[in-house]
Amino acid sequence: MRCSKRGSGLPILPAGQSSGSARQLPPAFALALALLLSVPGSVPYTQMFWAQRPVEGGGQGRAPRPVSVDVAIAQVGSLGADLRYTGTTQPLRQATLRTRTEGLLLQLAVDVGDPVQAGQLLGQLDPTLLQAALLQAQSQLAAQESQVAQAQAQLSNARTQVEQARLNLLQLEADAERLGQLAQEGAVSAQQAEQARTAARTAAQALRSAEEQVRVQEQAVIAAQRQVEAQGSLVAQAQERLSYTQLRSPLTGVVLSRQADPGTFLNAGADVLTVADFSQVRVEFPLSELELARVQVGQAVQVELDAFPGQRFAGQIARISPAADPQARLIPVEVVIPNPGGRIGSGLLARVELTRPQAQRVIVPATAIQQNEPGAALVFVVERQGETARVLARPVQLGAQRDGQVEIVSGLEAGEPFVVRSAAPLQDGQEVQLSVISERL
Repeated sequence: MRCSKRGSGLPILPAGQSSGSARQLPPAFALALALLLSVPGSVPYTQMFWAQRPVEGGGQGRAPRPVSVDVAIAQVGSLGADLRYTGTTQPLRQATLRTRTEGLLLQLAVDVGDPVQAGQLLGQLDPTLLQAALLQAQSQLAAQESQVAQAQAQLSNARTQVEQARLNLLQLEADAERLGQLAQEGAVSAQQAEQARTAARTAAQALRSAEEQVRVQEQAVIAAQRQVEAQGSLVAQAQERLSYTQLRSPLTGVVLSRQADPGTFLNAGADVLTVADFSQVRVEFPLSELELARVQVGQAVQVELDAFPGQRFAGQIARISPAADPQARLIPVEVVIPNPGGRIGSGLLARVELTRPQAQRVIVPATAIQQNEPGAALVFVVERQGETARVLARPVQLGAQRDGQVEIVSGLEAGEPFVVRSAAPLQDGQEVQLSVISERL
């Protein structure tokens, strides 16, 4: 090999110095170097001058630091999507207090929002006319009862006359028999014996007449008693109508609305108050027929109310209508929520959440899944041996995916530790270091 022109020898570049700053080699030394490089098997220029450079970061043969990994314990769960429906809160029961008779409303003791008890007196209608009608009916009842007493007294007298007639008949029959025997013996005349028999027959007729009078008096007593019963019914009706002037609460709850004021003349059937029971609250919502098989009476639900942000109320399905809307194919479903203290009112927007029953499987974050080839997935399971932790590649079969979570159908069991994420790619059997946020093994 020829050497280049004089003054153009190869530069010697110290480590970290560029060629622009290198000094030129003497001509003789450059010629010797060119001859050396032309010999077969000689060491390349770059190796001769650079092979002995020290490796940055430490000496040769130092073991690499284990990769840091986040480790979690496999847990069982479900990725089933929840069903959400919208409804409106209603009281458990609601009743409107209406007048059952006409009259002037004298007083009303409660207003909207006031608590009431079942049977509590809430208002009063003018009872004057109905009180007069009751007094008249009671007076007639007393007169009918007097007639019953008179009929019973007459019946008693008739029964006394019957007893007297029976005793008289017995006496006359005995006399007729005795005189008949004496007439046969010739002690008395036949005329006297015949007169005695005639007197006995007359006494028997008088007894039958007295017994018939008793039956007549018994019928009179029965008729009078029935009149008393009928009049008693009229008195009870008058008392019932009088009770209609007292307006009493039909249930325990609170006054929801008020439709009348004292001083108003009300006809029968006029609305006065609406009372609602808020011990529990109902929420009715339409359910698609496609979801009907997923719900049942008694199933637990969660309810959110805009009126109480951040709170969830536990309830359950109380009723499922047997009839669907023929047009929309929606089925009314009723949910009942306990309401201690009556905090939840009526007409509030409610969001009902139904949880679909799903198979429970191991759920892992999507970051834990590694795809080693198309259609094949694996998870790195952590195995601890003393102070050393290693990862083992485990093939898994994936299921549903939702919100960054993946179902593991097979390949990973609940309770096994696995790598959620790592600082660098992992290899089967590689030693790793658990991060500070890892779950304890």
